[in-house]
Amino acid sequence: MTDAVLSHPILTERLILRCWQEADRDPFAAMNADPRVMEYFPSTLDRAASDAVVDRLQAHDAAHGFTFWALEDRATGDFAGFTGLAHVGFAAHFVPVVEIGWRLPVAYWGRGIASEAARASLAFGFGRLALTEIVAFTPNRHLASRRVMERIGMKRDPADDFVHPRMPPDHPLQPFVLYRTSRAAWAETPAAEHDSLKEQP
Repeated sequence: MTDAVLSHPILTERLILRCWQEADRDPFAAMNADPRVMEYFPSTLDRAASDAVVDRLQAHDAAHGFTFWALEDRATGDFAGFTGLAHVGFAAHFVPVVEIGWRLPVAYWGRGIASEAARASLAFGFGRLALTEIVAFTPNRHLASRRVMERIGMKRDPADDFVHPRMPPDHPLQPFVLYRTSRAAWAETPAAEHDSLKEQP
């Protein structure tokens, strides 16, 4: 267990990034069963597969002190998806590295929620964890996710594009694009983005 564990939830203007709770499993499963949410994934997930994801995220948190955290809407208390950090678990030219990722229910699309939570996650990664680089990846045609990566200051080099090893090379979701950002680049972003990391007392 690392001493960088998220001992208190992270607060942003509209969100709480926190450890997973049993009550999150139902809305998480509903999100993962929605074909609109899972359009750029190989398939939707049934309840057993969705629960297995929560189990893996909790195990990652216990082992490393960070994970793709559950998002909670500060105004309503509703589950708002996940955003956070994780070690990339497959072989690729850019591994070993930590990735940032997000997945939100449709009700939270188009409101800047993913960007808000992602900035807080970057602040945790480069601040508390002292990472030197964080990456993100998505199918080339997933334009909405790519826009979030660009909005939070990540950059793509087409030479980094890759075939995801967990999918057949001719899968319709191939190829994937890779975006990167460094601690040095993050340090040059506006101070307001640094201030997005606020832990609840």
